[in-house]
Amino acid sequence: MRQLLAVSTSVLLAVVALGAIHRKVENPPWAWPKSADNPSPVVVELFTSEGCLSCPPADALLLKLMETQRPGKEPIVAMEEHVDYWDQLGWRDPFSSHEWTWRQENYAAAFGNGNIYTPQMVVDGRAEFVGTREWEARRVIEEQARKAKTNVSVTPANSSDGKERFNVHVGKLTDFRTGDTPEVWLAITETELHSEVTRGENAGEDLHHAAVVRTLRKIGVATAKDPETSFTGEASVALDRSWRRDNLRAVIFVQEKISRQILGATETKVMP
Repeated sequence: MRQLLAVSTSVLLAVVALGAIHRKVENPPWAWPKSADNPSPVVVELFTSEGCLSCPPADALLLKLMETQRPGKEPIVAMEEHVDYWDQLGWRDPFSSHEWTWRQENYAAAFGNGNIYTPQMVVDGRAEFVGTREWEARRVIEEQARKAKTNVSVTPANSSDGKERFNVHVGKLTDFRTGDTPEVWLAITETELHSEVTRGENAGEDLHHAAVVRTLRKIGVATAKDPETSFTGEASVALDRSWRRDNLRAVIFVQEKISRQILGATETKVMP
């Protein structure tokens, strides 16, 4: 009887331990840690395609990260970039561009793996992983949010000639690599886009997206010569009439040309 009781007790303790382990790995609601009271903006890029069966969950994750940020804080600057190498496999993604494929290839060269795939998430140009890995995304975003970044600011200016204009200011460069070139970029993203896919791997699905990159271009180069201001100037961009102004954001970020690491970023809504 004593031996049976001992065995039963051991089994009970094992079950309790397993239950504790199970509870430990459950996903809690998304929340920034209290220690990250003033997180630095973090650029989260997702290389995706409507023709890719495994991409919709990654699109949903990026949208979730955008929508569940702390009130009054927007540390995540989302950029959803639709590559074009899936377009010949049954469904042409209406948001795809070879420009985003080329950007992904540049990341592959910088990371040294020579590999492009979807869905791929790249955080601040410093880490890459499969875009559906929520825990890894949270960990890397939090890690980058704690780092000191180059201060970047952007304000809408008066538009003219059918172009939107923005005043851009970049402060002292932080974590800059000597010998690299810190380029200043302007992107326009649009939210609330979706497609009813009729062919390919996602046929029959109504796919919803996060912040789709509509256009991206270099507007200048920052310099470390001035200790306070590394870049200042006005940037302009033409908006397509089919884009919904209420859903557009202007993203400014500083990215090293060789390492592809992003030094700082910000975003603002396009004026209605």
